[in-house]
Amino acid sequence: MMHDGLKKVLMGIGEAARKAGRNPEDVTLIAVSKTFDAPEVVPVIEAGQRIFGENRVQEAKGKWPALRAMWPDIELHLIGPLQSNKAAEAVTLFDAIHTIDRPKIAEAIAREVQKQGKTLKLFVQVNTGREPQKAGIDPDEADAFLTTCRETHGLTIEGLMCIPPAEEDPTPHFTLLTQIATRNGLKALSMGMSGDYASAIACGATHVRVGSAIFGVRG
Repeated sequence: MMHDGLKKVLMGIGEAARKAGRNPEDVTLIAVSKTFDAPEVVPVIEAGQRIFGENRVQEAKGKWPALRAMWPDIELHLIGPLQSNKAAEAVTLFDAIHTIDRPKIAEAIAREVQKQGKTLKLFVQVNTGREPQKAGIDPDEADAFLTTCRETHGLTIEGLMCIPPAEEDPTPHFTLLTQIATRNGLKALSMGMSGDYASAIACGATHVRVGSAIFGVRG
């Protein structure tokens, strides 16, 4: 059973990867299901998609346990900002967290990972546009923060994540994230959304977070 939005995005990822001289299988699609209820998500699951992204712990908690009971192979990624008081629930619910952006969050996640005996895929969010209203570590502080995550908190960081400023060309932001990742020995790059995932793939994205191009625009 195919889903039109999902099909178009998968074809777009394949095309962008081939154009960049990359294997399409090296790019993971995270279907961003935030604000969409279970009945809207089910057709995408039935079409074969298994990796989903949510912005809020509370919303995920209300939606995913029942869906995962039916499809146990679903992988859930937290792609929105995390409050330290939600760390325990986040570690329980999610398989990956893309938004580690300050020592307090790193410490809370490290504590919960140990307590729950769970292994998660972890990403540090970098605020490449240095936007005051946006989460993420400053690019100039990223190297030191990664060292803190690894050495002080004992976290295994898989990669980096960014959300470029909406009104700017995303390519310099993707390039900056790639440079930070390369010098820190990180292979995973969570970057690119519905409007710019082809550019992100050209810059080396390993995970693209696509919502509206799959599910349509809410409301």
